[in-house]
Amino acid sequence: MSRIAYVNGAYVQHSEAGVHIEDRGFQFADGVYEVCEVRHGLIVDLTRHLDRLDRSLAELRMHWPMARAALVVVIRQVLRRNRVKNGLFYLQVTRGAARRDHVFPAEGTPSTIVVTAKRTDAGLIARKNSHGIKAITVPENRWDRVDIKSVGLLSNVMARQKAKEEGAQEAIYLDADGMVKEGAATNVWIVDADGNLRTRPAEHGILRGITRTTLMDVSKHLGLTIEERPFTLDEMMTAREVFITAATSICFPVVAIDGKTIANGHPGSVSQNIREAFFDIAEKTAI
Repeated sequence: MSRIAYVNGAYVQHSEAGVHIEDRGFQFADGVYEVCEVRHGLIVDLTRHLDRLDRSLAELRMHWPMARAALVVVIRQVLRRNRVKNGLFYLQVTRGAARRDHVFPAEGTPSTIVVTAKRTDAGLIARKNSHGIKAITVPENRWDRVDIKSVGLLSNVMARQKAKEEGAQEAIYLDADGMVKEGAATNVWIVDADGNLRTRPAEHGILRGITRTTLMDVSKHLGLTIEERPFTLDEMMTAREVFITAATSICFPVVAIDGKTIANGHPGSVSQNIREAFFDIAEKTAI
């Protein structure tokens, strides 16, 4: 079955979809995006994803491409037309197409909106969760506003490629003081010796992940204690558990970092319990 994409008001064949060559997302990375999981025909945490989209647009002084309710209709249509029951949708909004100039285009320039959807390999996700993944560390070299979910991801691309070349699946950023920030596409958590969860505060310096936020609700439901504070590379390397969270993976245990084994080298019970309880707590919206 051929895939369908939504581009600026039209549902088109994915293979034929395109935007203008002077689109500001293409030329300046002047845009924002969201990725949201679909599980058993239900969209996971849609409200929180759209709330974050609203914040990202506001921070970059961009307008919504359409009313929020209309965007939900488009998302549902794209998922239905692609028959996605288990997978994800991706949406991207840019400042639109205009003559190339660093300053904003004229007021009233239409935004560019793209929505796509695809199925994901549930078996691959299950295997990663069962066996755990490997990670490397890299120095922070991104712009300061990583709290905005912008499409400017070149540093993340290079970090992920480095991880792949070293046989790992994620790269974890360290700040100038050697403190753990976040993954190239994930938030990072540790479980300390007392079984408490720790993750870096999201007020500045990392993205406030939607899965991260829902995981806090899940942890409270499970009676786990959470500390939002920075932690060192050494604290991470000696933790009882390390795991990463993202909408496309929920909760992956990390069993080795920079070639060194974490704990006993196997997924820990805390991350597994969180994953098992996650979808009971997360918001679920019918397609």
